[in-house]
Amino acid sequence: MSPVPIVRFAPSPTGRIHIGNARTALLNWLYVRRRGGRFVLRFDDTDVGRSKAEYAASIEQDLAWLGVEPDDVRRQSERMAIYDAAAEKLKSAGRLYPAYETPEELDRRRKVQQALGRPPVYDRAALRLTDAERAALEAQGRKPHWRFRLDPGTVRWDDLARGESHVDCGSLSDPVLRREDGTFLYTLPSVVDDIEFGVTDVIRGEDHVTNTAVQIQLFEALGGVVPRFGHHNLLTDASGEGLSKRTGALSIASLREKGVEPLAVAALAVLVGSAEAVRPVASLDELAALVEIRHLSHGAARFDEAELDALSARTLHAMPYAAVASRLAALGIAGADAEAIWLALRGNVAKLSDVADWLPVIAGEIAPVVEDRAYLAQAAAALPEGDWDQTTWSAWTKTLKAATGRKGRELFHPLRLALTGRESGPELAALLPLIGRARALARLSAPSS
Repeated sequence: MSPVPIVRFAPSPTGRIHIGNARTALLNWLYVRRRGGRFVLRFDDTDVGRSKAEYAASIEQDLAWLGVEPDDVRRQSERMAIYDAAAEKLKSAGRLYPAYETPEELDRRRKVQQALGRPPVYDRAALRLTDAERAALEAQGRKPHWRFRLDPGTVRWDDLARGESHVDCGSLSDPVLRREDGTFLYTLPSVVDDIEFGVTDVIRGEDHVTNTAVQIQLFEALGGVVPRFGHHNLLTDASGEGLSKRTGALSIASLREKGVEPLAVAALAVLVGSAEAVRPVASLDELAALVEIRHLSHGAARFDEAELDALSARTLHAMPYAAVASRLAALGIAGADAEAIWLALRGNVAKLSDVADWLPVIAGEIAPVVEDRAYLAQAAAALPEGDWDQTTWSAWTKTLKAATGRKGRELFHPLRLALTGRESGPELAALLPLIGRARALARLSAPSS
């Protein structure tokens, strides 16, 4: 097995990815980022009827927004000849066999087995067909689907998330690998690709645990190296409902359009349901250092949008100017004062776009709220001369306190209302130098409203 870990994220481009899909992508990407490995984005697009190029493009866009950068991008639709060759190898080895039952016939058999108290496992009737019986079925127009013959016994593996795990293959039906129309189901192309791409670690949702026994047998039947497997717990929405690409619930695109910070999405997606407390992170490297697959809980984890909104705001509040400079420039905030504007405002915004709401307070026209005309006149007369910095507010209000005897809210609140027109907001020590003396004087001297 390669000393460099290689993982893959394998979405089907049949819809937009949601936060549960992103959890899998991020756990894989953070795993190799921490260990210096490689991340393969593989589109499982063999379902030609439902797979669409625009969904593949949106998945790449969503991953890029989250900071996930694939080392390689592959598409299964371009590799059909390789899967055909693998299927022929399995046929030659007697592990892939044709079966002719219709869905209705299989359903009836399952119901009979259940009525008798038996597990509804495929009875391998197709293996007992003679050549003449198969020919007769094909003469009727039936085309076979192809099943992988499982070896009996228990398959065991040390799961990266769940520890020692096993599945009794006697409890499983021989899985269908190829449909009547010749198209492949997920299982065979996935194993073939994992072998050819050298995947060392398969990290995915716990809904794939049972598939693992089948896939391990396929790896061995095809002569491949069996990777390590890790099955993480799944995410639900805040009400405990499962997530679906078809409904669009909690899609990454919707969270991006809402203005949520991608670092907050990543942090909540992987820290919820883990041993680590959910917290803001400054980078994906910091997040990678916090996440251990084996320390994830075994129960479903709830992803709450309200918690995400709060985490997104906390993430912004700690974000340095360098991390948002280009995004601020897109809002028209650039130049010598841009960093000071960000540092003054960041603690009072829930989304980065909220910064624009405060620009009129700093450099535009507002409607000052005049609460005490006489006091504001005193304040205007006491405005410091010269250059202003973050000590100006303290010096000015200290002078006013001594002159008027005011303190606390009585001292500060009328000044905030006049200077900003708002009941609350950023620290005035940071805002006042940005507002400037001329604009402050004009607002303090505004007629009563």
